[in-house]
Amino acid sequence: MGRLREFADARELMVNLTLRELRSKYKKSVLGWTWSMLNPLSTMIIFTVVFSFFLKVKPSIGHPSGLDSFAMFLLCGLLPWNFFSGGMTVGVDCLIGNSNLIKKVYFPREVIIISTVAALFVSFMIEMGVLTAALLVVGNMVLPWLPIVFMLMLIEGAFVLGIGLLLSTFNVYFRDVKHLIVIMSNALFYSMPIVYPISVVPVHAHILGVKVPFRMLYSLNPLVRMVNSFRAALYDLKWPAFNDVAYMAIWAVGLCVVGLWMFQKFERRIAEEL
Repeated sequence: MGRLREFADARELMVNLTLRELRSKYKKSVLGWTWSMLNPLSTMIIFTVVFSFFLKVKPSIGHPSGLDSFAMFLLCGLLPWNFFSGGMTVGVDCLIGNSNLIKKVYFPREVIIISTVAALFVSFMIEMGVLTAALLVVGNMVLPWLPIVFMLMLIEGAFVLGIGLLLSTFNVYFRDVKHLIVIMSNALFYSMPIVYPISVVPVHAHILGVKVPFRMLYSLNPLVRMVNSFRAALYDLKWPAFNDVAYMAIWAVGLCVVGLWMFQKFERRIAEEL
């Protein structure tokens, strides 16, 4: 209860830090928040040319929506990935970036990570709004499914917050973490069905002469379930699989609990290490 009171007392600081993150993101930029749309748009164009035209990757046809568009198929998985990736790359360094504030005054240090994730969540909502408009233009009536999408966004937000708490803590003590994130990010991107449908992942595979349930092992990655859930609601216009949503929620709650525990365990020495 004491910890909750500290968070309640720091709510104004949390709002101000979130606003600071939002204002500084595109500070002195000519296009400003337009970059929130241009960045995923440019990535979509590059990947569409490479994977759709050169490598001839065929997206799954939306069922029951009937949508057949590689660009929309890609964006439905790319935007959730961008939010997660941003949470890793920005969250890992947020304590070090706010070291002067941490050394000057006491407040719950978790506020810094929460405000960073909140700012990324606002950008995520803007990008999802643009994707919704694009889906409506191509004839996908996604409006009834937006409450489901928002629920998935909240679950992913908790997931990203847990990751941010863990990585930011580790990075204070081991500065190699932020360099490791670059390698992990590339590996994780291609381990998810973003640029390819999950149907291309073999159900079984022979590894060292042993037949293994490869797709089942592949689906143990909660990020795979995340992409499948967003794509089901946005691209296919159907309910995401309950098992996928429950699996994501369990991971999100677990990461938040472990992240908060780890953060509080090492919080006293954070100012010294910085």
